Amino acid sequence: MKKHFPIVVIFSISLFTTSCATAPDLPNIDFRQAMRDFVIDLSEYSKGIEPGFIIIPQNGQELITDNGEGDGTPNAEYIAAIDATGRESMFYGYYNDDEITPDEDKQHLLDLCLLCEAQGIEVLATDYCLDHTKMDNSYQINFDNNFISFAADQRDLNNIPVYPATIYNENTDDITIISQAKNFLYLINSENYATKNDFIIAVNSTNYDVVLMDLYHNEEEYTQTEIAGLKSKANGAARLVIAYMSIAEAEEYRYYWINSWRPWDPVWLEKENPEWEGNYKVRYWDCDWQNIIFGNDNSYLKKILDAGFDGAYLDIIDGFEYFEEEY
Repeated sequence: MKKHFPIVVIFSISLFTTSCATAPDLPNIDFRQAMRDFVIDLSEYSKGIEPGFIIIPQNGQELITDNGEGDGTPNAEYIAAIDATGRESMFYGYYNDDEITPDEDKQHLLDLCLLCEAQGIEVLATDYCLDHTKMDNSYQINFDNNFISFAADQRDLNNIPVYPATIYNENTDDITIISQAKNFLYLINSENYATKNDFIIAVNSTNYDVVLMDLYHNEEEYTQTEIAGLKSKANGAARLVIAYMSIAEAEEYRYYWINSWRPWDPVWLEKENPEWEGNYKVRYWDCDWQNIIFGNDNSYLKKILDAGFDGAYLDIIDGFEYFEEEY
């Protein structure tokens, strides 16, 4: 996913008490607990403004337990803070698109996701596959495990798949909470749509129960009226519209980016992700970074709340792995 947004310098003042830290002494940081604390604080802030706001961390299911495995002790505080969890590539696409995820990796992820379901946390599973037989198999396996799933035929998540012709588990139910959903559309890159209106028309012609999308179309922020207009399926039933937000990488195409930033200047900004140009690892426990993400009227999450989204889909939750490996 690559998008380019206008650069706007915004200075934020924290209005929300968090468990963030400014100390750069990395050996003293529990990277996993720091991510749990970040998500918990973010959840408390959003639900304090909008009760019922949906929080869905993507990946990083290891945070659910004390040992990062499916047989570990569940972390009650973290579980209470989230409404669902997103999981990529559990069955297809872990190493390469359209390839079966190796059994060892699959079983590790599956055990954690099954534990999530047992704890009342809905699993939204995205597999990356384009062969129709594999797409069918992905939907079936996820259904058999009580997961809501989406078979993405493009890694960039920039299209509405034409296969299957009828959405898997399409229905006419009103979807007002995430546990009611039977399917979802993951469409966070709108580069194939010339305007916001083109994107809205395309989504409104579908019957997906949940739409995961970006707050922006290129440099244009979606308005509250536009988001409200996306909350009905083509068949007239209600659906949920949830905003994507990366919380452990800084993206140089976002509104908050300052041109003078370089790795380690500011001190919380780490090196560029070699797999995603323009995305930089961040010390996500740092107060200055967290002030960009949530807690004040200029923060990213407040913009999502003000636009009327039903929830936030938090990416790079597994960002703790980078720090565990590097430091």
